[in-house]
Amino acid sequence: MSSRKELANAIRVLSMDAVQKANSGHPGAPMGMADIAEVLWNDFMNHNPTNPQWVNRDRFVLSNGHGSTLIYALLHLTGYALTIDDLKQFRQLHSKTPGHPEYGYAPGIETTTGPLGQGITNGVGMAIAEKALAAQFNKPGHTIVDHHTYVFLGDGCMMEGISHEACSLAGALGLGKLIAMYDDNNISIDGEVRGHGNTPGWFLDNTPKRFEAYGWHVIPKVDGHDPEAVKAAIEQARSVTDKPSLICCQTIIGYGSPNKQGKEECHGAALGDDEVARSREYLGWPYPPFVIPDVIYQGWDAKERGKQLENDWNAQFTAYAKSYPTEAAELKRRMAGELPADWAQQADAFVASVVEKGETIASRKASQNALNGFGPLLPELLGGSADLAGSNLTLWKGCKGIGKSNEPGNYLYYGVREFGMSAIMNGIALHGGFIPYGATFLMFSEYARNALRMAALMKIPGIFVYTHDSIGLGEDGPTHQPVEQIPTLRMIPNMRVWRPCDAVESAVAWKLAIERRTGPSCLIFSRQNLPHMPRTAAQLTDIARGGYVLRDCAGTPDVILIATGSEVELAIKASEAMTDKAVRVVSMPCTNAFDAQDAAYKESVLPKAVTARVAIEAAVTDGWWKYVGSQGAVLGIDRFGESAPAGALFKEFGFTVDNVVAITKNILS
Repeated sequence: MSSRKELANAIRVLSMDAVQKANSGHPGAPMGMADIAEVLWNDFMNHNPTNPQWVNRDRFVLSNGHGSTLIYALLHLTGYALTIDDLKQFRQLHSKTPGHPEYGYAPGIETTTGPLGQGITNGVGMAIAEKALAAQFNKPGHTIVDHHTYVFLGDGCMMEGISHEACSLAGALGLGKLIAMYDDNNISIDGEVRGHGNTPGWFLDNTPKRFEAYGWHVIPKVDGHDPEAVKAAIEQARSVTDKPSLICCQTIIGYGSPNKQGKEECHGAALGDDEVARSREYLGWPYPPFVIPDVIYQGWDAKERGKQLENDWNAQFTAYAKSYPTEAAELKRRMAGELPADWAQQADAFVASVVEKGETIASRKASQNALNGFGPLLPELLGGSADLAGSNLTLWKGCKGIGKSNEPGNYLYYGVREFGMSAIMNGIALHGGFIPYGATFLMFSEYARNALRMAALMKIPGIFVYTHDSIGLGEDGPTHQPVEQIPTLRMIPNMRVWRPCDAVESAVAWKLAIERRTGPSCLIFSRQNLPHMPRTAAQLTDIARGGYVLRDCAGTPDVILIATGSEVELAIKASEAMTDKAVRVVSMPCTNAFDAQDAAYKESVLPKAVTARVAIEAAVTDGWWKYVGSQGAVLGIDRFGESAPAGALFKEFGFTVDNVVAITKNILS
């Protein structure tokens, strides 16, 4: 039987070999954390390498994702479908082992990590999802949802502001199934974080006290190279069920490299052939690169144990299903990411009711109405707002807040934590069982931008709700008035950005965002009232295409007006004022969806023969030129706003019928 040290050394040599072969990567963290990983994965992790999607598996997140060879080694050694040849292809094109862990590339990767601090935040989201699912589905005698979320993180994650947002909220929610293991090695790229010699320190926080202040259970000063000390710390953490735990593991970065361990040189560069050879000798590892003896594989192999764990759980679930068949079927549906069987019929009926009402209301209010319409159909909706529920209108009649208690809930009061909220939503989506939505003012999507990018990169569902969408915000002024946000959100690959013009488009946007399983959506809503737009049945269907003819003329148009959101009303009024011209009005609530349509449909909406086109949107103009062409015009805002009532601002910036008519006549002349 292999010793713990030999099992951990397998991680070290695979990590340094993969980095050396690629001549690129970060060997220091995997070598330093190998002992911690060995104890966690061999003694505590409940997972099944033959079924990486087992519902009740523990989740493992490597927040310091630059140390990716650590998780690749763990997955390979324990029996996942990640071969030694995959490790040899580390950081190579189209490999399963990219430079940072990428969700969907290798089995067992729970989330994409790399941007520091987001992994721990995703972990908070996963722990929230576990807590909320357990509250909804566990019954007396049937604890069917019961797993931990384990997160490794380093100094960089601790320094990032998002870790403060997420870990503070985790303490407030009492996430007892969340255990974070802090790699306290005193090293980042620039050197010793606490300073050395003439170099000042830049991370002098008392981290244990910080987390105690958050309401965490903290275990300080654990020797990260003493397996028994690590095991005792994890056991202690697991015994505390009413608060998350932080285990502070003191380690030596690059442990096993005789000349570079403990130094920043091993953080982000290959050790070099000579040092790799010395490390093998230092570790007592006589085998060539990428060679792991059978006895080591046997010590790591988790396939049989994993199958048994899942089989035992399946037996528990069978008993649960006999006693609670409805709940069992519902849990299976939700974890499979399937919508209720009657969803399409019920959702269409709600949209039809919105059409029938024909209300003139702010689209943020229409959004709340949509939540009240769709919410009762979707117990998997898990919402929230970054301290703006009364303005974002994200609370609906069936909302119940999630707190420290184990009572069922479906709404999170995120506090002023826009970035944290968004990355937590990603964790919830990755865990499964919920459709997360979260809201703030559109302007503050800037705080959250990298989490939105990560959602799009991972192609995971999530609904980001943004209200107060333009200068229509009014008196709060330019600090709160978004200008460049909508165009730049549209530029994120795989993002769908919806800016509805009325209650009907708002309801359809919500429906489509809920149904989308291959990526996130942004729903952009107004503060001010928007009038109902009459539509035919065909036009109602075409909203889903992202752009459609809302108001047409007889024959070939002289000019096409294209608008979104509140500016659609302006386009309609301008078309009515130009009685001597044939004017078509196109509502384009989602350019991303429109761009995905086939050429024939796009031609039917924006025929190439009609070169006179005007795009109207209270935002930066650049993105609209591809629709209007060189002979067209764009009415937008290429500067920051001002503080004044909304009506005065729209007039000041030229969003008037007279100005639209003047611009149109100018391009027609």
